[in-house]
Amino acid sequence: MSEHILPERQLKELQKAVLDFMQTQGYSASAEAFARETGNEGFVAAANDRHHNLLAKKWTSVIRLQRKIMELETRLSALQDEVNSGAVRRTNGKPAEWLPRPPARLTLAQHRAPVTSVRFHPQYTVLATASEDMTVKIWDSESGDFERTLKGHTKSVQDMAFDAKGSVLVTCSADLTLRVWDVADEYKCVRTLHGHDHCVSAVCFVGPDKLASASRDKTVKLWELATGFCVKTFAGHADWVRGLDASPDARMLCTASNDQSVRLWDVASGECKGDLRAHENVVEVAKFVPAAAHPFLRRLVGLPPSKSDASDDAAGQFVISGSRDKTLRVWDCASLQLLHTFVGHDDWVRDFVVHPSGKTLISVSDDKTMRIWDLLTGRCLKSIDASEHFTTCVDFSNVSPCVATGSVSTEVQLWACR
Repeated sequence: MSEHILPERQLKELQKAVLDFMQTQGYSASAEAFARETGNEGFVAAANDRHHNLLAKKWTSVIRLQRKIMELETRLSALQDEVNSGAVRRTNGKPAEWLPRPPARLTLAQHRAPVTSVRFHPQYTVLATASEDMTVKIWDSESGDFERTLKGHTKSVQDMAFDAKGSVLVTCSADLTLRVWDVADEYKCVRTLHGHDHCVSAVCFVGPDKLASASRDKTVKLWELATGFCVKTFAGHADWVRGLDASPDARMLCTASNDQSVRLWDVASGECKGDLRAHENVVEVAKFVPAAAHPFLRRLVGLPPSKSDASDDAAGQFVISGSRDKTLRVWDCASLQLLHTFVGHDDWVRDFVVHPSGKTLISVSDDKTMRIWDLLTGRCLKSIDASEHFTTCVDFSNVSPCVATGSVSTEVQLWACR
């Protein structure tokens, strides 16, 4: 007989637990034989006996611990890969400068078709996601809890935007309409805007009381939020207008188009102020650069410092565009010159967001990655596998350090920043 590895007391505990398991499972003959051989004749565990169901509980605990160990090993491997790839480390510990790190903190899976847009609420831990399944879904971005579905569009929802206060959500769709949803009134649809002749692909607020929309009908339209009236139409692009953004002072618009150009527009006059060309394929997205990033961009491209970078005078100074030519490009809105090109993605660039600190740019691509770019050096600091399919959209929360990405896989990933 082999020597016991367990102390006598633990051996007896195990024998009684095994015996109780045999008895409760109906293995009577085996239980009697085992009781005789172990000297436990007559033992029957009562319902309140600590040996009752002990083996099953221990086994469940072991399985749970094994699963936890596997999760921790996966996370450790991801962190090790991050270290080996020269990942960014925060040096001063300021939460305002934290960056997204793998693995994803949460995966939100409710949509039934590719995700087209993700937008954080400007004041609360709320995330809105839009999809080709014709719906918008509202989530608690902290817990990942699903809250509600907004239905009304009859084709793919292409884009959406919250106003600065977060009281209104506006969506646009391939059904040729924009819809206005009252956030305070349980996201009730209070207005539907008609006017475009083809798919409405992008929307943004122009100040507190106006909207701008871009469409496959090659136009951009300006709308009054209160009345839903179209007050101006901007024409000039030769093909589908895919993206647009308004300058912080609401005086300028920038647009991205299938005609491979980025255009700048004066909101008041409707006049095109610039036709920026250097991309070699469809331009998917164009956005004005927040003032916080201006000092870093100036150093990147060799421009002298400007005292107006932190003021309203700096609004609309630079534009960044992303294209199917796999690049992001920085433009000077005054000189209309190309200042810098970010090269690194292996497929179409679909969306990007500037980090609130102004120091970095986060972009997503059909190469399934999320890349973080240093706006001071132009270097790609980190590449994160964001999805198993094309990554289509990205946003950064102003409420808590968190990034959301959406994908053709129908899932939304939430990334903790630390």
